[in-house]
Parts: sequence; C-alpha cells; structure tokens
Amino acid sequence: MIGTESKKQEILKAYQFRHACKAFYTNKKISDEDFHFILETGRLSPSSFGFEPWKFVVIQNAALREKLKPVSGGAKGQLATASHFVVILARREEGLQPDSVHVNKMWKDIHHMPEEVVQDWYDFYKSFVETELEDNDRLIFEWSIRQTYIALGNMMTAAAQIGIDSCPIEGFDKKRVTAILQNEGIINGDDFGVACMVAFGYRQKDPKRPQTRQHLDEIVEWR
Repeated sequence: MIGTESKKQEILKAYQFRHACKAFYTNKKISDEDFHFILETGRLSPSSFGFEPWKFVVIQNAALREKLKPVSGGAKGQLATASHFVVILARREEGLQPDSVHVNKMWKDIHHMPEEVVQDWYDFYKSFVETELEDNDRLIFEWSIRQTYIALGNMMTAAAQIGIDSCPIEGFDKKRVTAILQNEGIINGDDFGVACMVAFGYRQKDPKRPQTRQHLDEIVEWR
C-alpha cells in the first residue's frame, strides 16, 4: 500500500534526522502544543506490569538550570540552550512493593481491576519481585529506571518526526543532582530517584557527518 510505504519512509527519515544535539537555538522555542505532544508519547509508553514508574520534570527555570550545570557535565551545553529540558525520575523500590500505594492505585484506580483479579496479580507480582528482582532494593530501582528509557526513546522519536531535536543525557552526578532536586522540593522523601535527562529544541547546526550505524546483518541473527 502506498500509504503504508510512505509512512514507513517518514518514520525512517525521522530516525535518520535525529542526533544527539549538543546546542540549540536559544531564540527558537518549541510550541506548547508540540511539547505537549512529545510528553503525551511518553505518557502513553508501555511499562512492565503497566506500573508507569516515571515522572517527567520539565526544568524551565533558568536559575535551577544553572544549579544543575556544575553537577551535570554532559548537559552543560543543553542546559544553557535547550527550549525544554526534562529530568526523568524513576519510582524507587518502596513505591514498587506489591502492597505499596502506587501499585494498588495502578491496579484499582487506573486499570480498574476487580478485587479477585488484583489478588491474582498481587501473588504473581510478589513472586516476580522475590525471584527475578531478589527482593533487592537496588535491583528494583534499576528495573524501574529501565522502564523510563522506553518513554525516553518514544519521546525523542516523536520529536524527530515533527522536526524537533533532542539529546539523551546520562553524564551527571546522580547524588548531587538528586540533592538539588530534593532541596527544590521536586523529589520528596524516597519516592523517586533520577534516571536520566533529555533536552529538546532546534539544532544550531547540522551534524558534521551523516548518521553512522553498523549494518543490519552485523546486529541481527536469524535462527
């Protein structure tokens, strides 16, 4: 079908367009409508057990961005120039225990599961936490962080499809960034921890070379 082929080419073009943008035009801002669209693709992203263990903190306050710069070496250029800068938080282990407020909210209030279904899922999830995650706080938090990367990828791809640049960022001091966000009242208690950052905007200049990747036959094996 012509429509399908056209859509596939459009999507591939967006992937080829996207690159890790280090500096953005400071006088060109993303519209509220377009950024809401980007956030919506994050909200609609899939997550393990449907728990949505994320929070997207959009840092637009210039003073707060300045506070983050000294402890975010990999984001200095983006913090200074991005139209929109997002710190993605991941829910910590306490909020992902089988009997936690968040987990029960997701089952009952969001997914509207009947009580008997909730009990079945409770037993299954409890077993998952105890066996696959060894009921270990660190492993649970790392599992939570991995979910946020699904939303991160979807937001960057969606942005690229409407001509907006982005850059995922891991180059920061997690402890010090967390301390700043706690001091600002953004992180309260042990509910969330910092997973990653991502900047959005419009590139100042094109990359010096076309996007490079390994060939498909080097990374795919058929059996």
